[in-house]
Formats: sequence, C-alpha cells, structure tokens
Amino acid sequence: MDTRELAKIDLNLLISLQVLLEEQNVSRAAERLFITQPAMSKTLSRLRSVFDDPLFTRAGHGMQATPRALELAGQLADILAGISQLVSRRDFAPADIDAEVTLALSEYIGVALLPRLAARLQAIAPKLHLRVVTRVENQREQLALGNLDFAIHIRQQYYGPEFRIADLGGSPVMLLLRENHPLCQGEISAAALSEYPLIRLYVSDRQQVEAQTGGQEFESLVSGARGWLEISHLMTAMEVLRNSDYFMPGPAFLLQNESISRGITARGLPGLAETSVDYVLVAHQRTENSPLHNWLWEQITCTIRELRPTQPRKLRQRVAAGAAAHR
Repeated sequence: MDTRELAKIDLNLLISLQVLLEEQNVSRAAERLFITQPAMSKTLSRLRSVFDDPLFTRAGHGMQATPRALELAGQLADILAGISQLVSRRDFAPADIDAEVTLALSEYIGVALLPRLAARLQAIAPKLHLRVVTRVENQREQLALGNLDFAIHIRQQYYGPEFRIADLGGSPVMLLLRENHPLCQGEISAAALSEYPLIRLYVSDRQQVEAQTGGQEFESLVSGARGWLEISHLMTAMEVLRNSDYFMPGPAFLLQNESISRGITARGLPGLAETSVDYVLVAHQRTENSPLHNWLWEQITCTIRELRPTQPRKLRQRVAAGAAAHR
C-alpha cells in the first residue's frame, strides 16, 4: 500500500464530504459539524482541491452533486463505517468469534486440561481456532514476539512486569511404573533404580523442574539408571511403561486420567515427598486489552479450578491402591 497519498488527506475532510453529500447545503452541513458557515466553505474548497473537482454546483437554495461527487458517495459511506468499526470497541460475543489463538503446553499438562477445556470452548465459542503446540523453547520470548498467545508451563524464577501470571497449583513428582514392577516392592534408592531403564519425558522447561525439586538430589537418584529413553510423546511413554521394566519420573496428576494411566502405579521418590512442581498460565501485556484473550484467560483458569478439587482425592486413591497391591 502506498501511504504517501493517504498521508495528504485529513480524515475530517472525508467526514465533512459525507455530511455535505447528505445535506446538499453548506449551512446545514456546518450546523451538523458544529462549525461556522465560512469554515464549512473553506473545507469545501479544500475538498475540491483534493479531488480536483467542483464536487457541488449551486442549484436553487441548495447544491447539486457532480458526477465525481456521486461516484465518491457510492464508496464513502462504507469506508467511514469501516473506519468507525475499526476504532470502536465492539461487544465481545464468544459465539461469533472466528480467530486463531496459540497455546503452548506440554503434552502431560494437555492430557489433563485439554479434554475439558475443548468441550467448554466447543459449547461457548464453536468457531474459535485453538492451536496447541507442545515443543516450544524460550516461551517468554515467543509470547513477546506474538508467536504465542498463552503458555502453561512450570513456574520460572523470574518474569518481567510485561507478563501476566496466574498460579495454577502444583503437583508432586512421583515414580511412575507398571503394576507388578519389581520396584513396587522394597525401598526406592539409587541402587535399586540402577537395575532398570529410565524414561525421560521431554519437558521444555526441565531446568525449572530441577530447580523446584532439588536438581542434584533428583539427578543422583536417576542418573545411574540402566539405559534411558528420551521421548516427547506421553501416550507412547505410558505404553512403554505398561509393557516393560522402564520407570519414569512424572507429575502425580497424570494418574487422575485413568484412560492413559491404566496399568500404571506410582511410588514416592525419597527426599521429594513434600516437593511440589508449580505451574502457571502466562500471557504478554500486548494482549491485555483484547476481549478475546481476557475471555480465554478466564476459560482456562476456570477449567483448571474445576479440575483441582477432584485431583488430590483421586491421586491418593490411585497411589494407595497401587501400594497396597504390592505389599
């Protein structure tokens, strides 16, 4: 778009032209615009210069539009209506919104959150396009650049004032393994773990996990594992657990979803029983005045609040049942 010609035009001139076209009279047009008749005549002179056309000729007690003015009239009302719509804040209607929003979160968080969130959005905002990405590094930078709209991740040590944060709660890290796994019995120790292979589930913010769980202590427990498998696909990782002697450190809330944790039990990790990994919802200030983003922020946080009350009881039941089965 060549903006040089546009820069020469005062938007107020177009408004004045629209009023002149409607009134066909300088005096009445001046009254509607709350200016004097001489000022209105001066504005008409400027319009004639911009469009290189008389635009109006005298006719009785009024004015007659020229063919050029009539040609402009066919477009001007729509143009001004479009500008008015552009600068005005319309009422937000979720059912009408047709836009794409990008959310970053790990698969192990998504498996707990997305089924209920997707059902909620389908009912309220059926035309919304929610794009979920699971492997994104430098998420704060991507939020600032506009490549992400939201991120749900493990709380980091520092967020600048340009970020909006909502605490989503935490979950202890536990040892996930198949039912009847040899590690279901006896003491969990580095020596015991060294007899079995480890699954490392990909986490984009692994450093934050280590910071919150006491990284050295955690790594000393699992570093001697007999081989390891690193993977970013949670469903595949859980299937490997069900059918092998692999073990996997993971958030306890995974046991809440019985469809993916069937045949999987959990044991606490020594020294980490009271440790919780905390999660947050993050957005950049560039979206703070967006009705869509503010509305979706509420939908995400409300969905997580609905999930939270059932989580502790279900987790305790699953872990207790797993422990009792292997005494």
